[in-house]
Amino acid sequence: MIEKLKKIKEKFEELTKELIDPNVLADMSVWQKKSKEQADLAPIVEKYNEYEKTENDMKDAEEMLKTETDPDMVAMLNDEFYSGKEKLKEIENELKILLLPKDENDEGNVIVEIRAGVGGDEAGIFAGDLFRMYNMFADSNRFKVEVLDENIVEGVTKEVSFMITGKGAFAKFKYESGVHRVQRVPVTESSGRIHTSTATVAVLPEAKNIKIDINEKDLQIDYYRAGGAGGQHVNKTESAIRITHLPTGIIVACQDERSQGKNKEKAMNWLKSKLYDYYQSQEDSAYAEKRKSQVGNGDRCEKIRTYNYPQSRVTDHRINMTIYSLENFMNGDIGEMVKALTIADQQAKLAEIEE
Repeated sequence: MIEKLKKIKEKFEELTKELIDPNVLADMSVWQKKSKEQADLAPIVEKYNEYEKTENDMKDAEEMLKTETDPDMVAMLNDEFYSGKEKLKEIENELKILLLPKDENDEGNVIVEIRAGVGGDEAGIFAGDLFRMYNMFADSNRFKVEVLDENIVEGVTKEVSFMITGKGAFAKFKYESGVHRVQRVPVTESSGRIHTSTATVAVLPEAKNIKIDINEKDLQIDYYRAGGAGGQHVNKTESAIRITHLPTGIIVACQDERSQGKNKEKAMNWLKSKLYDYYQSQEDSAYAEKRKSQVGNGDRCEKIRTYNYPQSRVTDHRINMTIYSLENFMNGDIGEMVKALTIADQQAKLAEIEE
């Protein structure tokens, strides 16, 4: 690992020099590419510099202990050496995580699909609550949310699909895929009994820049009048679009934009994302099993997280983490959970490498 880190540091220093080279500065596309490469290496180099300093401080303390006779100085140097040893272990672990292969989708946009599962109208109300929660979390991260398609009947969300745009959006939302279970007294329940309902969440990376070959002959494209809010223009023009990919049966629909062309562009990008996910699952059976366990069919037993209103708690069953502040969580304060899931995923990947 140390040899690899030394080479990374050398590359970083080389890039730093190149970025002030007049020939590089003259070509903005080359400069931007090298600048991004340097920025990607910066956190690793910074942590490695900390590692080297800690190691050197330990060596200095160890060397001084060979000649030091004053009891107080000896005690201080021993403390410095052993605290440095512990710190070195922590830095080593952090460096291993920084060296893990990056998910190529992490920095990009994300498409989220929420569907009501088991529980009738209450499941639909909960699906709407999740949509609101993700909207607020996205807003706190300064991401933009665009609804692609929605099916809301009398305030009950049957399904809603939306895109979240912003640097790092996928990394923030990718662990939300799966069945979410809620336990509470529904507003539709007069007897005050606690009900259990579910909603499913699917998370897809935007495949805008991924090459997916789509044959036009494989597509069935339907235009129709958009429903819901939007005024007379939305309801009187066939601006909404539905695309069916005949070989897979995958369907996407978009009515967010007034322009038929813009809706088609969004729908095609969404279709690419779904096809990317579909073909990836076909090629990798382990991935396919993972998707099955995450998304499922909305049955109560297939859950990744439980939202218990009577106890004001939310529990993620994948990492056995419980937060006793459900109101804040539903108001978009889910960062602590996302961070814990990210760390758990990193540790799992580290364990696989070290096996």
